[in-house]
Amino acid sequence: MTSPPHVRAAATVVLDPAARRRVLTCMCLALMLVVAFMPALNLALPDIALDLSASFTALTWIVDSYTVALAGLVLPLGALGDRVGRRAVLVAGTVVFGGAAFAAVASSGTTALIVWRSVMGLGAAMIMPGTLSTVTAVFPQDRRGRAVAIWSACAGVGSILGMLASGALLEWFSWRSIFLAGGCAAAVMALASVLWAPETKDPSPGRFDTAGAVCTAVAPGALAYALIAGNEEGWSTPDVVAALTVAVVTGVAYAVLGRRAENPLLDPRLFRVPDFSAGSIALTVQFMVLFGFYFVGLQYLRLILEYGPLTSAVALVPVALVVVPVSLVAPALAQRYGTRAVLACGLVLLGASLVALSLLTAASGYFPFLAALLLAGLGLGLTGPVGTTAITASLPADQQGVASAANDATREIGAALGVALMGSVFGNRYRSSLTLDPGGLPEAATDAVRRSPVGGLYVADRLGPRGAALAEDVRNAFMSGMSASVLAVAVVTAAAVCALAGSGRRRKPGGDRTGQGARSAGRKGVGAMMRD
Repeated sequence: MTSPPHVRAAATVVLDPAARRRVLTCMCLALMLVVAFMPALNLALPDIALDLSASFTALTWIVDSYTVALAGLVLPLGALGDRVGRRAVLVAGTVVFGGAAFAAVASSGTTALIVWRSVMGLGAAMIMPGTLSTVTAVFPQDRRGRAVAIWSACAGVGSILGMLASGALLEWFSWRSIFLAGGCAAAVMALASVLWAPETKDPSPGRFDTAGAVCTAVAPGALAYALIAGNEEGWSTPDVVAALTVAVVTGVAYAVLGRRAENPLLDPRLFRVPDFSAGSIALTVQFMVLFGFYFVGLQYLRLILEYGPLTSAVALVPVALVVVPVSLVAPALAQRYGTRAVLACGLVLLGASLVALSLLTAASGYFPFLAALLLAGLGLGLTGPVGTTAITASLPADQQGVASAANDATREIGAALGVALMGSVFGNRYRSSLTLDPGGLPEAATDAVRRSPVGGLYVADRLGPRGAALAEDVRNAFMSGMSASVLAVAVVTAAAVCALAGSGRRRKPGGDRTGQGARSAGRKGVGAMMRD
């Protein structure tokens, strides 16, 4: 079997230590730009809801359209980078990203904003694949693990820094300033990439996997649509059934056609490599938790605790103070106790943070929320670098392109599905938990109460003393929706822990715990591994 284009990543680029540090800095900043814009609008959702009269479903799409586009296009655009040059595609991506951000500033409705967020996701999908593959290409094997750990930590820290920047902007400017700042940052990143990043590409790419590109692009988007629309319209409605069908068919087609393709984007048989599959599961669930947590947690801070935008962002900073040091020691823990043990421990901590979040009430205040946040930080610190290293270390040096693509795809698919699942469950439970009949109010006010919590609180505030009961009902319905949504992801997290534990029990006695066997399998090649 011929190795796919992603698999034949270029050999290590020889650079002096100072040049390697510049490359790592540049790639981490590019990654942080992409990651920062995934949750950046969460702080602005109340403002957007009022400014554009957006329903909770529309708000979910405004947040998720970026991530869905990124998740679906990261594999084919990574393959494009392998062919024409990863730096070239990355720089082009910053242009697309920045142009769409500037265009979003002028959005006058939710549809336009969703469209421009999707185009920004396209640009992000051009930027992201080249970051990790460039890092692994310029760092030698003995220094690669620490570089990957720093790259992974920046993925978590980037989301926090993005929210801090958004919070600061929202204190003085409108939500449109977030897009203006993003466009300017993209221009700076384009220049830094041209100056610092080396060009790497596959010298002999095979035929482009068109079928795989279509399947991997369509399946996440169709599933996200089904999750968001299912609770809104009903799971038996024709469009939801059609979306679920498309997601299943394209997913199966990817598994079948990928096994037969000469140069698959991501060979499905790689998931038979134990550490590769373990890392993929852990990173998918990690990002489901992280971005679902941001989606509902930031609204809890703004709507229930009534924090301002910057205060809400600062309230999340403690998670970064935990993630960074834990990320740096996590690889050593994995070498001592085993990859699956550390990943399972990290997922258990993430699940515990979700359960703690589900127990909050409208009167809980910040410190119980902080406890859940710190648990999440511990889990993120363990799963992020260990999951990434499990994927990259399970394949040999000439297969780091596919490792990078898989790492990116699992993260973005997890983020997209996490927001879709939480947003869907939240919206449905919120509406069903409203107990007061807002009869007697104008039809537009009644609709605003049912469409979103921010609309409900806005209406209650305009009613004066008569609105106190309505505001309490909206807050209680919000907490009910938040509890249900985080528990839904906690169930997925528990299933992932069981999957990791089950894969560990299936290992033969005497098997190594550090991924050496998986790396050996990778060196033999996927086809040879399947024949053994």
